[in-house]
Amino acid sequence: MAQHYDLIVIGSGPAGRRAAVQAAKLKKSVLVIERGRRVGGVCVHTGTIPSKTLRETVLNLSGWRERGFYGRAHRNKADITAEDLRRRLHITLDHEVEVLEHQFARNNVTWVSGDARFLGPNAIEVIADRGDVRHFHGDRIILAVGTSPYRPSQIPFDGESVVDADEVLELRRLPRSLAVIGASVIGIEYATIFSALDVKVTVIEPGPSLLGFVDRELVDEFIHDLRDRGVSLRFNSKAVSVEKIGPASCLVQLEDQRQIFADMVLFAAGRVGATGSLNLAATGLVADDRGRLTVDKATFRTSVPHIYAVGDVIGFPSLASTSMEQGRIAACHAFGAQAHAPPEFFPYGIYSVPEISTIGMTEEQVREKRVPYETGIARFRETSRGHIMGLNSGFMKMIFDLNTRRLLGVHIVGEGATELIHIGQAVLNLGGGLDYFVENTFNYPTLAEAYKIAALDAFNRMPALERPAVHDLQEIAALAVARINRASNG
Repeated sequence: MAQHYDLIVIGSGPAGRRAAVQAAKLKKSVLVIERGRRVGGVCVHTGTIPSKTLRETVLNLSGWRERGFYGRAHRNKADITAEDLRRRLHITLDHEVEVLEHQFARNNVTWVSGDARFLGPNAIEVIADRGDVRHFHGDRIILAVGTSPYRPSQIPFDGESVVDADEVLELRRLPRSLAVIGASVIGIEYATIFSALDVKVTVIEPGPSLLGFVDRELVDEFIHDLRDRGVSLRFNSKAVSVEKIGPASCLVQLEDQRQIFADMVLFAAGRVGATGSLNLAATGLVADDRGRLTVDKATFRTSVPHIYAVGDVIGFPSLASTSMEQGRIAACHAFGAQAHAPPEFFPYGIYSVPEISTIGMTEEQVREKRVPYETGIARFRETSRGHIMGLNSGFMKMIFDLNTRRLLGVHIVGEGATELIHIGQAVLNLGGGLDYFVENTFNYPTLAEAYKIAALDAFNRMPALERPAVHDLQEIAALAVARINRASNG
């Protein structure tokens, strides 16, 4: 007989676990079904957490952050092996799983391991590794199954010389050279991580550039940095075949007849929703050609009223941070609880070397909307903290509305970008602008000083204007708070 739950969540990644805990806090009975043997999903085991752990390990062992002082040949460990990288990775993953299991336990969330498939709109069958079969019934269901790497049949994946973005974490050796097919976020992150290990890296991308959603000036700076340290970028180049020509050598044939030889090939040209084994037909749902599901972006409800989908399986932005909020919002809507709408602007972080983070409109988008604007630039080497850290690169770009002085976007490339962006996020979402950055004091010395430097750069090129007219309640509230703060500060 099928066990009954108020909510069944398929997948225990960021979206699934947040949805499960939120529903449990609403006093609902919750079951989480996880395909893997341990909870955490792709985020914990093959995605966000391991890739960022790998990045931090590489930066520490390679001495990357000290090379501005001691030169490009500097290393904290002379001979870095794949085992060095895996050791820290396993410690981190064990901790993450332990925290998540404890979170489920204290919130009375039940979880089972196995492959889930629908038998009907509310009926789910779970097949465990040992072949045991269990049946469950859920009043409401949230799909948080995530994605898996796109693996075209013509690519000879073997887990050693030709790998996808999941397999790269289990390497038994470090290559001397690496060809990365696809300048996706994941591809660029791994390309720059291996480059920090002094691996010769070639990036192959059929498009004219990389990271098309990022401000172009930021991308240009990033590309300059990559080429300066020896990364080869092959834009407008399509890989037509990959061939293993030895135990540790591969040949990538490009459409323009060029050939790329490398010890290892990483195929990182996209991901697909992990919906293929769910038997969605039993529910009436249909995934697109990349396995993704369409939802109402306000509630995350699918075309089947009691089924919701959240996280990477619904497509862009495919971030752990936004997936968590999607899971929480979906669980609230599923049970009629009040849920705040997701913010209009959220930060996008790319954990490359160096980091990239962005929020709000790019300069290209501002121009397209024909908004009068001014930009301000601050280079990290202009800050005292940048000198202390030995930073030779990295910069912040801020965009302001010329008429209202409101902040429109913040774009950062360099050390600590994914942390620094949150100051801009707060000001942007609260409707603030240039005056905040010009009039406020930042800790000294910090990289956050770049906000004031960039704001003053924009201010010095703006025409002298009176304080902008107040047009709505949000602006009135912001100005009132500013006056209160000034008064309280004497």
